[in-house]
Amino acid sequence: MASTGNTLLALITGAAIGAGIGLLYAPDSGDKTRKKLKKDAKEAQGRLNKRYHETSSNLSEKARKAKTDFEARLEETLSTASHKADDILASMETKLEELRKQNAKLQKDKPGKSGSTPDKAVV
Repeated sequence: MASTGNTLLALITGAAIGAGIGLLYAPDSGDKTRKKLKKDAKEAQGRLNKRYHETSSNLSEKARKAKTDFEARLEETLSTASHKADDILASMETKLEELRKQNAKLQKDKPGKSGSTPDKAVV
């Protein structure tokens, strides 16, 4: 983008210098010189407008491509994260089932009331 700005600045500067030198060495009358300058200014403006639209179009295309790339990467990242989350949930469910089985076994093996705490010995 800075390169484009420098190019446009160089083009405008060159046109202004050329117009100034043209005025100094103009063999034509003032009226003809003014018409010629007006024509040259319109041509320079046309070139600038063309360059501006080309640059604008290029930037828009690059922005669209960047957006598409970003969306694709985001989708890939979300998909990967979703698969990892599924793996973690499955692992947690397996572990929870194991803990339930261990708890049920401990409850069966435990003598006395379910949920009671053992008596503390008095020292």
